[in-house]
Amino acid sequence: MWRLCRTAVACEVCQSLVKHSSGIKGSLPLQKLHLVSRSVYHSHHPTLKLQRPQFKTSLQQFSSLTNLPLRKLKLSPIKYGYQPRRNFWPARLAARLLKLRYLILGSAVGGGYTAKKTFDRWKDMIPDLSDYKWIVPDIVWEIDEYIDLEKIRKALPDSEDLAKLAPDLDKIVESLSLLKDFFTTGHKLVSEVIGASDLLLLLGSPGETAFRATDHGSESEKHYRKISDKEKIDQLQEELLHTQLKYQRILERLEKENKELRKLVLQKDDKGIHHRKLKKSLIDMYSEVLDVLSDYDASYNTQDHLPRVVVVGDQSAGKTSVLEMIAQARMFPRGSGEMMTRSPVKVTLSEGPHHVALFKDSSREFDLTKEEDLAALRHEIELRMRKNVKEGCTVSPETISLNVKGPGLQRMVLVDLPGVINTVTSGMAPDTKETIFSISKAYMQNPNAIILCIQDGSVDAERSIVTDLVSQMDPHGRRTIFVLTKVDLAEKNVASPSRIQQIIEGKLFPMKALGYFAVVTGKGNSSESIEAIREYEEEFFQNSKLLKTSMLKAHQVTTRNLSLAVSDCFWKMVRESVEQQADSFKATRFNLETEWKNNYPRLRELDRNELFEKAKNEILDEVISLSQVTAKHWEEILQQSLWERVSTHVIENIYLPAAQTMNSGTFNTTVDIKLKQWTDKQLPNKAVEVAWETLQEEFSRFMTEPKGKEHDDIFDKLKEAVKEESIKRHKWNDFAEDSLRVIQHNALEDRSISDKQQWDAAIYFMEEALQARLQDTENAIENMVGPDWKKRWLYWKNRTQEQCVHNETKNELEKMLKCNEEHPAYLASDEITTVRKNLESRGVAVDPSLIKDTWHQIYRRHFLKTALNHCNLCRRGFYYYQRHFVDSELECNDVVLFWRIQRMLAITANTLRQQLTNTEVRRLEKNVKEVLEDFAEDSEKKVKLLTGKRVQLAEDLKKVREIQEKLDAFIEALHQEK
Repeated sequence: MWRLCRTAVACEVCQSLVKHSSGIKGSLPLQKLHLVSRSVYHSHHPTLKLQRPQFKTSLQQFSSLTNLPLRKLKLSPIKYGYQPRRNFWPARLAARLLKLRYLILGSAVGGGYTAKKTFDRWKDMIPDLSDYKWIVPDIVWEIDEYIDLEKIRKALPDSEDLAKLAPDLDKIVESLSLLKDFFTTGHKLVSEVIGASDLLLLLGSPGETAFRATDHGSESEKHYRKISDKEKIDQLQEELLHTQLKYQRILERLEKENKELRKLVLQKDDKGIHHRKLKKSLIDMYSEVLDVLSDYDASYNTQDHLPRVVVVGDQSAGKTSVLEMIAQARMFPRGSGEMMTRSPVKVTLSEGPHHVALFKDSSREFDLTKEEDLAALRHEIELRMRKNVKEGCTVSPETISLNVKGPGLQRMVLVDLPGVINTVTSGMAPDTKETIFSISKAYMQNPNAIILCIQDGSVDAERSIVTDLVSQMDPHGRRTIFVLTKVDLAEKNVASPSRIQQIIEGKLFPMKALGYFAVVTGKGNSSESIEAIREYEEEFFQNSKLLKTSMLKAHQVTTRNLSLAVSDCFWKMVRESVEQQADSFKATRFNLETEWKNNYPRLRELDRNELFEKAKNEILDEVISLSQVTAKHWEEILQQSLWERVSTHVIENIYLPAAQTMNSGTFNTTVDIKLKQWTDKQLPNKAVEVAWETLQEEFSRFMTEPKGKEHDDIFDKLKEAVKEESIKRHKWNDFAEDSLRVIQHNALEDRSISDKQQWDAAIYFMEEALQARLQDTENAIENMVGPDWKKRWLYWKNRTQEQCVHNETKNELEKMLKCNEEHPAYLASDEITTVRKNLESRGVAVDPSLIKDTWHQIYRRHFLKTALNHCNLCRRGFYYYQRHFVDSELECNDVVLFWRIQRMLAITANTLRQQLTNTEVRRLEKNVKEVLEDFAEDSEKKVKLLTGKRVQLAEDLKKVREIQEKLDAFIEALHQEK
């Protein structure tokens, strides 16, 4: 009886030992198992207490394909058969049990240790899913508060009850006998029991199994393993790839479900249901800091050293395609072999409930799930690039800022630069190559910029020039990530596959890198979707010899692994450098504030926009002042300006020819004809020009005259530009000339002087006009003949030879004019000959044309003096005028002419004044407002017009404050995320 009890106990122990040595569940401690494993396989453990996994970042590998758990190996079925009983079976059974005990115990210990190490390695190599811990509801972490696991454990049956359920003793003995025979006849069951340990051993694992330490096996077993090692390695690698494919599909399905859940959570956050701070706000804050820094003038030794991912590569190397795969949208312009990226594009990737894109300076959202929106986005990017490129250039350093949001996007800031070229082709500017190099160097000089170097794997590595540029900017490769694109074409075309491995390992280039990646960006079809490209990429690498022959590691392939690596490196750089940058801007702010207090202690710190608003108000106030000009002032300046413009025509072309006539009838007829012609052709246009010039002069006077102590000369250039642009845009009313022509014609036809006062005013106006002309004539004669004897004696001046000739000619002509004071205005031919001969007799040789020119001035002076004397006589002629000069030798028709001209000037000035005050001033004010609005939107115009040390200092101070505030807010949010 006691033997039966001992045998039952031994069987129960053996059963437990076999269970622990199977290698399926292992003997790992509960606390080292994954959360899912604990919840599935150890739900009844008495000490189970679920805990929230701690946030941890893995920087080693980024792969969804490598180092995944192997398939669970199944034991071969055991066929039970009848074994004949032998004599002395108790002793033999005890001996076999003792031998089996040591064998199983050693296998269990060794296999358990190896399984533990294997599990730890697998757990370290599995991608970190801690970022998705928020998907698990909070109630899971608090399940132990709601469910008493201790009560559940007590409710389960104890070991004694389980022992009663043990199988029949005979069957156990029969099974153990078969197990012993199986162990002695072959190694198949042993290899399956230790499955994972042998697999790691064959793949070169440093660990050794307990079977290797305790049982060396027979000579035949060693020979069999020696022969089949290579076949087993190939078979196991094939099984490993299939297993990776299986788990890859599972991970893809989980990621898709995770993305949908993430989208739902983000939508709830948008509606205000959930108030958790999301990571997208952090990257948006960082992007705003970079946008402000891009506009900041890097003066005062403060430079932008904040990280961003700079995408560089040769032209058509696949830079834009890699960026599109990371952003998960085909959103950039594409062309076959031509340069499409003509200016830097800053792309900020962040999380959001919908996959959309929007520009920094626009509120329009482009839905990246719709093809029509994608086409519109590509067209808009192309238009912005062409707008940034100045005339005569091919590329531009102006940056286009674009935000892309969507569920599951890695948070980072990337800058896509124009492709580096080796030769300038036709149609490009001569300096295109140098400009691209300077733009690339400007971004890569940032010591914290992550350089994403893109190399086309389908072309010869020696043709690349971007690697030399990258190695110059980052010789130690501490911030460079090398990406080999078009690996599918490279594997197909390259004769030596090891060459690809040399490229990936950086042995063919002088550059060094932080990491090396290989990607496939599609089959070259521009209509391929991102999903199709991703599937093609995964399918290629699963079947590629590069992975099967271990030329590439699984964490070095696919754009997904690349985006994970770049995002992790980006945030590592951000955390290491952002506080140092914040301290640098604090010091800069202190220096700027101190300089402002020392130079401008009584002025408020106004930046360029605030100064523009202040100048805008002043200009509008000055334009309004035009409407406050009195009517009398307008008419006076209009009448004076108009007479200055037409006086020459009136004197030379109307008055002088008419005055040469012999009687009053002919005089009046000539005057009427000439006035009619003048009014129809020239006078209205001249009047409008005078009015427009007068308005400009008054507007300029109000804009430019100093305002005393309140005048700020910093606005002078802006006011001058506004004045010129407003005048350029202003056009006088086209119907003004027609209406003015009628008014002027009617005014000139009137000859009736109503009273003596008007008569005296006309005489005064005539005397002023003739006196001014006489003075001009005297000056002309003086310049022609030179200084007189008084100036020669007092100021030591001499006449030139030409002036002496003119003087002799003048004296001869004056003699002739004294002999005949009523001489006509023109010299006859015989008179010219007489004067020339008289001068030649005195040794003065003259030309007939010189005599005519001199006579014109001499006769003009004589005529004007005679006309002035006639004015004095006409002062008493108003009585004779009323009688129409009947029975009088005095005729004052020239006074009537000047009265008609004076009255026309007064009526014209009044008409123009009404047009100015009622219409043109308001239109000019409207033009000024439009010009100011246009200038307000043109930042380059404001920078050009508002200049000076004071403006630049205030501008830098404002931007530094803004940058510091944004940096402080970002750092605070970054600490809260930790």
